[in-house]
Amino acid sequence: MFGTGKYAGRGKVFGVALTAAVVLGLASPGAAQADTFIPLPGGTVTRELPDGTTVTVTIDTESVKISPSMGSTPVHRNVWATGRGVVDLAGPSAATSTVKISPGYVVGCQVDIGALSESGGGTGTGDANPQTLPALSQTLGEGITLGPGQATVRLLLDLEKPDDYGMESHKRYNKTPGPHASVTWVDETFSVDGCGGYAQARSFVMAEVDTTNFIGNVMVWSAPFTMG
Repeated sequence: MFGTGKYAGRGKVFGVALTAAVVLGLASPGAAQADTFIPLPGGTVTRELPDGTTVTVTIDTESVKISPSMGSTPVHRNVWATGRGVVDLAGPSAATSTVKISPGYVVGCQVDIGALSESGGGTGTGDANPQTLPALSQTLGEGITLGPGQATVRLLLDLEKPDDYGMESHKRYNKTPGPHASVTWVDETFSVDGCGGYAQARSFVMAEVDTTNFIGNVMVWSAPFTMG
């Protein structure tokens, strides 16, 4: 499902900046009441590729704001998420490499999302390939419906461009030249419906680094947060 460089999906196209950064669309929380603001620690991990190039992937300036539904039903939550993913390269191939960066969230209902990484904390799995994400369904829309014991991957990027034949194609990552790439999301909104128990979410950033002789994948997780 998560083949290298092939992330299927359809949805809204978010703006791509020319400075190797992607900024996702804003969504205003509006007049929701009893909002809960949660600052998050983010995470960082550094790994060395076989050719000596080091890859550092970081999630920082991360926070979420959570509000109940307008109808005050216990099975609905609204989330506005903000954060930034950064990839920095150093070493022999840093200047000539290309970077594919892809952020997202895993959202679960009565599921231990904290167990998704070997560290269980904010530093995540350093040499995880995109294929090692849990075999979960993917969602692009703002609404997520989950029952107890279910989880899904909420992918953030959906970059539309014509393929080699002029047909519409969608990329789940932003591809930039090294040695630096970043992606920023501000008040990126999604809602969770149908979960009568506790709900959790957790952000991640996947980076694929393509050097002259090697393709390496590094992944970082942030800390899980509760949605009530």
